[in-house]
Amino acid sequence: MAKPNKQTDVLARLADAGEEMLSRLASSSGMDRVGGAVTNLRDQVDALASKVRGMEKLEKRIEDLERQVERLSKSSSSGARETSTARKTTSRKTSSSKKS
Repeated sequence: MAKPNKQTDVLARLADAGEEMLSRLASSSGMDRVGGAVTNLRDQVDALASKVRGMEKLEKRIEDLERQVERLSKSSSSGARETSTARKTTSRKTSSSKKS
């Protein structure tokens, strides 16, 4: 049973040393600057994350618009000849009515 006591003693000493080191770090003047830098970093990461989420929405919107343009270009390519013919007919009527 001597072994568990030695392990407990070593662990207790390590825990005490860790607590002492943490208290020294917390009381040091440089820790305020480190804490401020960490807080600033967290705020910047949050802002960046929100921008990235916005970029994902924009990318999805662009993909949707590209699909719409592709569909419209396919449908308008077959109907483009009819539209141009109709425009020519309309423009002829307009010019002939001006002559009258």
